[in-house]
Amino acid sequence: MRFPKFLAVLAASVLLLSGCGYNDIQIGDEQVGAAWSEVLNQYKRRADLVPNLVEVVKGYAAHEKDVLTRVTEARARVAGIQASPELVNDPQAFARFQQAQAEMGGALSRLLVVAENYPQLKADANFRDLQAQIEGTENRIAVARQRYIKAVQVYNTTVRVFPNNLTAMLFGYKPKANFAVADEKAIAEPPAVRFDAPRAAPAAPGRN
Repeated sequence: MRFPKFLAVLAASVLLLSGCGYNDIQIGDEQVGAAWSEVLNQYKRRADLVPNLVEVVKGYAAHEKDVLTRVTEARARVAGIQASPELVNDPQAFARFQQAQAEMGGALSRLLVVAENYPQLKADANFRDLQAQIEGTENRIAVARQRYIKAVQVYNTTVRVFPNNLTAMLFGYKPKANFAVADEKAIAEPPAVRFDAPRAAPAAPGRN
């Protein structure tokens, strides 16, 4: 007689949790996690391309130390942030991550603009390949970020509406951090990169 009662209690609990949005919260949490993983993958791919790009640029524009240093330092700041799945649950840490990535993007864009002044660099096969990879990665970052933003919007709405908010409170589910697009744009301010007509290379120091 006890076993059927147990099943009845279990069934009632399942129905209660389902009606209070527990399953929806779980689904949303998984979707946010998957979207965040893709964001991290694309940002990592961009960071992995930076050292090779810096080395290629050095071969033609070693005296552009300021730009090269900024890119290297920006990459170091990105690498210094522990980008874990739990980061989305810490708004302050997420904001630091976003700022570091924005600065990385801005420094990288400025480096590519500098390359416009060096026709031989622009003609280098390795540089062209790295430039194409970076541009493709930037596009994938944009797509991954949009998917993450939408996933978080759905999840945050789910945990805030009644009666889901009671279930979320009971099990400790809180709204997750999201990208502030306007803030990132203000931080990065990446200049437009155009490689139309090549310019003459700057004269070497000491020459007329």
